[in-house]
Amino acid sequence: MTADTDSTEDGLAEAFRAVTRRLRHRTGEALAPWDVTPGQSRALGVLIRHGALRLSALAEHLRIAPRSATEVVDDLETRGLVRRRPDPADRRATLVAPTEEGTRAGAAIHAARRAAAEELFGRLAPADRVHLARILRTLRD
Repeated sequence: MTADTDSTEDGLAEAFRAVTRRLRHRTGEALAPWDVTPGQSRALGVLIRHGALRLSALAEHLRIAPRSATEVVDDLETRGLVRRRPDPADRRATLVAPTEEGTRAGAAIHAARRAAAEELFGRLAPADRVHLARILRTLRD
């Protein structure tokens, strides 16, 4: 590896971190009206998309520990955005589902998150957005 390659990779990593920070900041601002964390908003989104889930399945979708999923659900339940109920297939297990208020809030949160992302990525030409999405999916997978 040459010095030019090292500095380019350092610059690329730093640019990626800066963009990530900017997106995280804008997302935080977008979520402020609902007083939810990004993790809580992601959990609510998963439950809206997939319907009632066991805590273990929610944790898998979120790629977090089951204990962390329990804490997220506790906070959402306190706000009336989700509810727990026994799993009819196994009464020892619990399902978590969004409430009507949770579904309404989730839709509004989703729209706010999309608007925050659009504000950031909207500066790119459509073709650049397509290429960036492809590159990010490659890095993610």
